[in-house]
Amino acid sequence: METAIFQQYKDGYYTFLFDDGVQLDFEEIHPKALYHYDLKNDNSYIGKSFKLSFIEVFDDTDQAIYRIERLKLV
Repeated sequence: METAIFQQYKDGYYTFLFDDGVQLDFEEIHPKALYHYDLKNDNSYIGKSFKLSFIEVFDDTDQAIYRIERLKLV
């Protein structure tokens, strides 16, 4: 699991900033993770650090979609 800071939810994307300075936009989050953390509607999570694990999935056009599999507030 990697540590990242939740930046925002906008236009269907969850944006996280990782410790190494890389910013990633995630299109999907596993429903179990969203059950515990309503990042879409609860602005109190903005600026908070999370440990997360994610996968890279390719759609029909071979475009990468990033999906968070596990999420834990630190």
